[in-house]
Amino acid sequence: MAAIEGHGQLARTVPIINTDRSVCARLAGEIAARHGNTGFKGQLNLTFEGFAGQSFGAFNVQGMNVRLVGEANDYVGKGLCGGRLTVVPPSSGNDPGSQVILGNTCLYGATGGELFAYGRAGERFGVRNSGARTVVEGAGDHCCEYMTGGVVVVLGSTGRNVAAGMTGGVAFLLDEDDRLTARVNPEIVAICPLTTPEQEALLKPLLEAYVAETGSTKASAILADWNSWKGCFKLLVPPSERGNVGLAEKEAVAV
Repeated sequence: MAAIEGHGQLARTVPIINTDRSVCARLAGEIAARHGNTGFKGQLNLTFEGFAGQSFGAFNVQGMNVRLVGEANDYVGKGLCGGRLTVVPPSSGNDPGSQVILGNTCLYGATGGELFAYGRAGERFGVRNSGARTVVEGAGDHCCEYMTGGVVVVLGSTGRNVAAGMTGGVAFLLDEDDRLTARVNPEIVAICPLTTPEQEALLKPLLEAYVAETGSTKASAILADWNSWKGCFKLLVPPSERGNVGLAEKEAVAV
């Protein structure tokens, strides 16, 4: 509370178990009550170790840098409006990028902030995301459902029905095996290749920040050979974003 009141800096490491739900939501509320969503100038560096229950990091605000070493249940980053959430596995063995590390319905209704997860997410990842930026190594069905803003990056496979009802924001999906088109809901979004400097200016810095936070081997390999890998990305662009800073200058892929 002293750090919150005085815009101070603080670092703590705390164990967590799966009956600990909505962890950090009360803390975010205390900050917002005193400083609003963007008025806190301090930095709370909080590391949790273990298995988080539902709604880990819900409603986080600016100045909260929250890290989970372990894995999380559903609704990670629900209502996220600032700060950064990072979720990494306890060890780097067994190809962590292919393991599920987040539950379902993450970033539900998020309006800002960042989520970096070194692993796969469950279903409805980024549903109703309205402003958060995120990188994850894979996702289940209904990724980016009803999304209205923000940037979603997926560095692995996705399930069916991607971008159903997506009306805003953009998504960069790595499509190594050229199977994405069949999984995207074509009623609203266009599928575009990564071709413009504006597109790269959104994606590449986000991947660099992701590598710095997680040490992802896949993202590191992509950045190390950027000119080769960037052609594997597909950009999902809803009508509200077409023509915006060159995001969809090139003709969309037929769907």
